[in-house]
Amino acid sequence: MDINTTSYGVPPGLEYLLQIDHILIHQQFEFVEAILGYETANKYKIQDKLGQKVYYAVEESNFFTRCCCGDARAFSMRILNNSGHEVITLQRPLRCDSCLCPCCLQEMEVQAPPGVPIGYVIQNWHPCWPKFTVQNEEKQAVLKIIGPICTCNIGGNVDFEITSPDEAFVVGRISKHWSGLLKEILTDVDSFGIQFPLDLDVKIKAVMLGACFLIDFMFFESGRRQRPKLCLWY
Repeated sequence: MDINTTSYGVPPGLEYLLQIDHILIHQQFEFVEAILGYETANKYKIQDKLGQKVYYAVEESNFFTRCCCGDARAFSMRILNNSGHEVITLQRPLRCDSCLCPCCLQEMEVQAPPGVPIGYVIQNWHPCWPKFTVQNEEKQAVLKIIGPICTCNIGGNVDFEITSPDEAFVVGRISKHWSGLLKEILTDVDSFGIQFPLDLDVKIKAVMLGACFLIDFMFFESGRRQRPKLCLWY
């Protein structure tokens, strides 16, 4: 599949993605979580690079799962448009994320409309680098995502490069933005930016949203409750 082919069969609600090459994702601050340390379901605002709201994302998971499984928890993420209609659903099963265990690794299924898979994000085993394969609905590799050995960068962004399937050239990136010292230390509220080719298949653009949320949970969700993850994930 050509990574620079725009899909003609655009799922309903994804039309706006045809026009953009940059997405901003901001996790919403939860007062109860910040004060009591009680893990609540995450909520996110999704904007274009001009700051206009495009979508709104809401995690669906139960209290037991959030408390017992933490950032490794299974969940569904409902992504709604400005009219409140669910246009994308993300499904993350409970999986392992340790580089010492090459089986049962992380994955994310992306559906648009809900119930119709359009792509997948699959963690690849590697002893040092975070690596993922982005697949289309037929589970064919379309892109790769490669992160840094250390995902802790004081005062700067943490970039995960989006590459061609053979990793020969970079076509974009998922960046975790630095939010300021106090917010980084005291909360797990994160902000991300996703850059990709303007003419990338709109379905794969939606799958990149799933990749961003998976990266957030794997490397940045724990905030003050967990040390930064280095090359040996633990």
